[in-house]
Parts: sequence; structure tokens; C-alpha cells
Amino acid sequence: MTKLFLLGKPVIKALRGGFPRRLGRILFVAINIGFLQSCDHDAFDGIIYKPNGEIAKPEELSAGISTIFSTVSGAYDTNADWVTGELLTRFNRGDGLYDNSRGVGTGSGNGLGPIFGGYSCGACHRNTGRTTPAWVTGGSGAGFSSMLVYITRKTGGYFPEYGRVLHDQSIYGVKAEGKIKITTTTEKFKFPDGEEYELITPHYEITDWYDYEIKPEDLIISVRAPLRHVGMGQMMALNHDELKQLAAQSNYPEYGISGRLNYVTEKGKYDIGISGNKANHQDLTVELGFSSDLGVTNDRFPHEVGEGQSQMMGFANQGVEISTRDMEDVDLYMQTLGVPARRNVDDETIKHGEQMFYQAKCHLCHTVTLHTRPRGSILLNGTQLPWLGNQIIHPYSDFLLHDMGQGLADDYPSGLARGCEWRTTPLWGIGLQEIVNGHTYFLHDGRARNLTEAIMWHDGEGAASRSIFSHMSKEDRAALLTFLNSL
Repeated sequence: MTKLFLLGKPVIKALRGGFPRRLGRILFVAINIGFLQSCDHDAFDGIIYKPNGEIAKPEELSAGISTIFSTVSGAYDTNADWVTGELLTRFNRGDGLYDNSRGVGTGSGNGLGPIFGGYSCGACHRNTGRTTPAWVTGGSGAGFSSMLVYITRKTGGYFPEYGRVLHDQSIYGVKAEGKIKITTTTEKFKFPDGEEYELITPHYEITDWYDYEIKPEDLIISVRAPLRHVGMGQMMALNHDELKQLAAQSNYPEYGISGRLNYVTEKGKYDIGISGNKANHQDLTVELGFSSDLGVTNDRFPHEVGEGQSQMMGFANQGVEISTRDMEDVDLYMQTLGVPARRNVDDETIKHGEQMFYQAKCHLCHTVTLHTRPRGSILLNGTQLPWLGNQIIHPYSDFLLHDMGQGLADDYPSGLARGCEWRTTPLWGIGLQEIVNGHTYFLHDGRARNLTEAIMWHDGEGAASRSIFSHMSKEDRAALLTFLNSL
């Protein structure tokens, strides 16, 4: 079995004859790299150095060898240290394809529309994080909404002229399918100790329909804010047997908790759903994102997303507008991003907040430690990433579905997931969202303006944790929030 070693800063300096490219750099020395890329390798048991030269503690390593020690605006958008050589070249290509706005026409970097939801992946996932949700500005308006809007009949099925997703943007000469209008109501509440908090409820309406107007009584709308793309490679490399074991054991009747896996059919395969708000996809949906979100045709989705609409008559047979190779580079970019390390793990307030996290039973769904399978992950065009294999990771999620109560229900089923069920959100890197994206909006549609509101929206299987949190002292609640912001 090939052995993988990680050597610290002093060794790197000696081998390179100079200072490392950046402090804390990880150097990989492997016997027969080609063999390593095609076979399993041993679990990492070496040393990782922090930028200050200290040896990283195990609890700081959010994603094993993919952990990075960044706390700046690019903390979600930095490659893992093992991404070098050809991998780094492809990472940078994928980064450009992810971030750069696409134009109208054919050729590299074009193919936008005719109807779409965003100008690039990065338009919704700013710095691979979360762009401000649309309810803050009232919806689509005349500009970009950064929201994914699912629509369906209340009786089931889709609308012939619209499909399953509302595209609220369009190129010149084409009409968007509709615009999302969002209003909100605010309720004030008090914790038992008298401290006040508020909860905001968004209300969704679609206006300016492209064709026939769909009456509200016939329509289900589910609006989703963009997800943070933190830990995507680790998520794709998760050990499915461990997830199945979690689902079998995730039964805590004393707290009303009973998680379960979602199963979905994609590319002709029926398997566990991992990604998405409802674990409604098996992979990172790069091909679907280019097709539905950007209107860019590809080998998997060669037809324009609005095909069949009368206004699309002049846009048929545009050909494939992005290659599978390019899409795999985007997939590689997302899966080889580093995951920010936990911060200030020795701080007494954070230690106390971690105790409160366990006391509130948050860990029963936000599982602290998981493992990746031995062979890592496989990209959409077959490239294998064995460096993601055999890693101990701390995503703070069980990736299972949980009933979160009617207050958060969208009545939109996905695979086996019911309208009230949502996948447990991974919490790694969550404390850096304000630095990376300039806001602290959370939950599936961004309705929670901070972590307190996110916790207090928990109901159903999350009701016990919400109740325990609400009955804590103000100091204990603050400590728990400080702990979450250290992740």
C-alpha cells in the first residue's frame, strides 16, 4: 500500500532550499504518484503546521489534509494545499469558468440564456459562499435575484410553459418567465429571561408571467437561497456505509429526532442524495447548473432550458455551449477547495459554548465527526481524487433529512423528502460567512438574519434543541453562538 507523508515547514524549507511558498504549506511525498491516484491510501497520520508555525490540533482540522488556515474574504475560495501542478492548473481554469460572467452568443465563455437565473456560478455563490438573498431587496425587480425558485402544481406535476424552475432573467428580445416578488412579516418574541428577538417570514408571489398567469391557489413556490460551497469534495467522498449507519441509529424519541436518507434517481442511477437543501442530488449538479441556472447547453442537457416556449423558436439547435472537460474542471475546482480550520479552540468562552452545543443536543443532527471513503471522490468525467479519501472530517452534519416543522415547510417534495423535511446544514466555515459574503442570512431561503433566529426557527425534530437553547441563560446562549462562529 502506498504511504502518504505530510512534512512540516522545516522539512519543506530544507527540500526547497528556501522558505515555503506560504507558511503552513503541506508537502506531499508519495511513492509512485500514478499508483496513488488509482488506489486506496492509508489514513493521514502526519503533521500539519499552522501559519504561525505551530502544529495544528486535531480539533482544528475541519477537513483533514484539505484544511486551510484562512480567515479573509477568500476563505471559501482557496485551493487545498495538496492541489499542485496539473491539478492547480485545472483548479484555476475551473475557478474562471465558475466566476466569469457568460455572454450571449457561441464560443468559450458564452451561451448565456436565452432565459436564465444568473450570469455565472459566482453570481449566486459569491466567493463560493452565499449572495444576499432576494427577500432583502423585495425579489427580482428589474435585476438579478440570486434565488432558485421552484414551481409546481398543488395537484402535482409541472406547467408546460414553465417547467420546474422559474427563470426570472433573460437576454434582450426574450421575456423572462416571471419575476419573484417577496414581502415579509415580522413577529417579536422574548426568551424566558426577557431578552427579545424577532423572526421574519417571507411571502412569495410571482408576477409578470411570460405566458399565461398561474393563479396562487394552483401554485406551490419554493424559494432557495444559494448554498455555501464549503467542503464539497469531502461531501462527495463521504462514506455511504457510515451515512446508512447514522440513519439506522438516528432515532432519539426522547427528543423527537429520527433522521433518514434521501434517495434519488440521476443519470439512470438510484442512490443516496447528498447535495442540495433536501439532499435531492447525488453530485454537485454542475451540468444541471450550467443548463438551468445559466441557460448553457452541454452534452448531458443539449436542449435550451426553455425549449417548447413559443419565444424560443429562433434559439433551437444552438449546439453544445460548454464542453464536458470544462465542466469537469468546474467540478474539480469545487471539490478541491480548502475548508477553513476551526479557530480559537482553546478560548474558554468557545469551550463553554461547545458544552452548550452538546447540552442543547445540537450534535444529534449536526454530527461533529464523519469519515470519507478510502478512494476519495470521482469527478463527473471520471477523474479520481484519492487525496479526499480516508479523511477524518468535521462537517457538523449527518446529511440526513429531518422534519423541521410547518414554519419552514415549503410543501415541495424532492425524491423521498417531504415538504417539511430538510437536510441538516453542514456548519463548517459558517462563522466566516460575514467576512466572505458580508451578511449573516441563514436557512434555506435566508430568512434568518443571524444564528439566533436560525436556531429559533427550528421546530419539529429541532424543537427540543430550540427549547433548551431558549431556556439557557443569556450568557450561555451567547457562548453557544460564539462557538458556532468559531467553526
